[in-house]
Amino acid sequence: MDLVLLLLQQLSVYLVIAYLLSKTPLFIPLTFISGRKSHRIACYVLFSSFCILGTYFGLSIENAIANTRAIGAVMGGLLGGPLVGFAVGLTGGLHRYSMGGFTDIACAISTTTEGLIGGLLHLYYLRKGKIDNIFKPSVVLSITLFAEIMQMLIILLVAKPFDQAWLLVQSIAIPMILANSVGAALFMSIIQDKKAIFEKNYTAFSNKALRIAQRSVGVFSQGFNAVSCKKIAAIIYQETGVGAVSITDRDKILAFIGVGDDHHVCGTVISSDYTIQAIEHGEITYADGYEMAYQCSISPSCKLGSVLVIPLLEADGRVLGTIKLYEPKQKLFSTLNRSLGEGLAKLLSNQILAGRYIQQQNLLNQSEIRLLHAQVNPHFLFNTLNTISAVTRKDPHKARKLIQHLSQFFRSNLKQNIEQVTVQEELDHVQAYLQIELARFEERLCVDINIDEHLLVLNIPTFTLQPLIENAIKHGTSTLLEKGEININGYFSKTNKETLVILEVIDNAGNYCKDGKNIGLGLQIVDKRLKNKYGPQYGLVMSCKTGIYTKAMISFPLINQQAK
Repeated sequence: MDLVLLLLQQLSVYLVIAYLLSKTPLFIPLTFISGRKSHRIACYVLFSSFCILGTYFGLSIENAIANTRAIGAVMGGLLGGPLVGFAVGLTGGLHRYSMGGFTDIACAISTTTEGLIGGLLHLYYLRKGKIDNIFKPSVVLSITLFAEIMQMLIILLVAKPFDQAWLLVQSIAIPMILANSVGAALFMSIIQDKKAIFEKNYTAFSNKALRIAQRSVGVFSQGFNAVSCKKIAAIIYQETGVGAVSITDRDKILAFIGVGDDHHVCGTVISSDYTIQAIEHGEITYADGYEMAYQCSISPSCKLGSVLVIPLLEADGRVLGTIKLYEPKQKLFSTLNRSLGEGLAKLLSNQILAGRYIQQQNLLNQSEIRLLHAQVNPHFLFNTLNTISAVTRKDPHKARKLIQHLSQFFRSNLKQNIEQVTVQEELDHVQAYLQIELARFEERLCVDINIDEHLLVLNIPTFTLQPLIENAIKHGTSTLLEKGEININGYFSKTNKETLVILEVIDNAGNYCKDGKNIGLGLQIVDKRLKNKYGPQYGLVMSCKTGIYTKAMISFPLINQQAK
């Protein structure tokens, strides 16, 4: 009984050291299972140290040592695997062998065996997909109990003389089996608690980051300005629970929400040394109010007592502005919010860049639409005016109709600066254009429109059909001596994977083949816009049979199509 109490006393010191180590970064690798070399090295170093420590703390009994060395060997194998367990056990065993005694060889063998037993159990649970069982104190207690029984058997088999070994085992077996089994279970309990805290913090961090990311998507699509920054600051303030949140550009405050919003006014020029330092050096600045003093640069009576300033970076590394998290004087910064703040800066930097890209893409789209307008307007206007001039004397009523169609066409052009329209709206725009061209070519042009009525409510990029029809007339039917025919078709086409929307413009000239595969600028823009919107497998396809027909066919998926 006295030996049990002495071993438990030794075990208490052992566990206190383990608990203190759990507060350091050295303990973090023990909270998860990994095949990484760094993880295995950490397990080996730590548990080899505990093996050796257990021997030093041991009690000398009959030229042998009652000890807690087995805890380090078994735990090293359980958390590091067979190779680590063998290495830890061998290290602890060789150290014990160096101390001599009639059980030195037996203890060296048994300690190595105990590390290997822990490692084999690690391998078993790994292959069964039950890694969580490794961290159960009950499992550790059972395996250590078994390993200690094996140690006693090895002492009986190897240590000489046998009579002395038998007396030793009778004295130390029960105390060491109980102490080491309970000690290993308590050690794993410390690791389990650390693991639970780590996972809880990680989950909280991940959930907060995910919610902020979800809520902030698209906010910067309208630019990095006071309006978008105010929305983002409100989201971060609500999700993190910090005292205040501020976002600045390089010169002034763009948004501020929380404690101190009465004097941290949007538009105020930056005066904080911490913010200026973060902008100039592109580095995070943290003033906790203790190690680094903090005092609001705007108001001496400000209740804020600490600040974390994180620069927002552009793609080239230039500082765009800062995001600032504050806590009031009576509250300290949590480690979670500090880490979260650094992650948020990267998230917001990327979203600002994405917002700029969207803005530039929208500008490009508008430029392409204007370019299509510029292509069609000049020569179409001249041709139409000449047509009107020719029919004015012969048929004034028809001339007035043509002027109305021309007015409708250009009015529609002015309205088509939007991204997309329905097929019906696009056809209405095309009709005004066709009425003028039909008047111009009179009996030499016939247009047939055959479009599925269910297709009319679907959205397409604005100014899609008109360039195709203009191309069919300008480079097709207008070159014919006989009557030109243009067919405009729209229908659904089902494949094995999806339903496609097909729009076709077919002329009976067949002139496209003469130009090879070169597509005009207008058609290139139509194709590019369709591919950008729906994917590279969709868009415009030109086909031709010389002297018979030219077909311009566009395709896009029916999925996610809605009426405007």
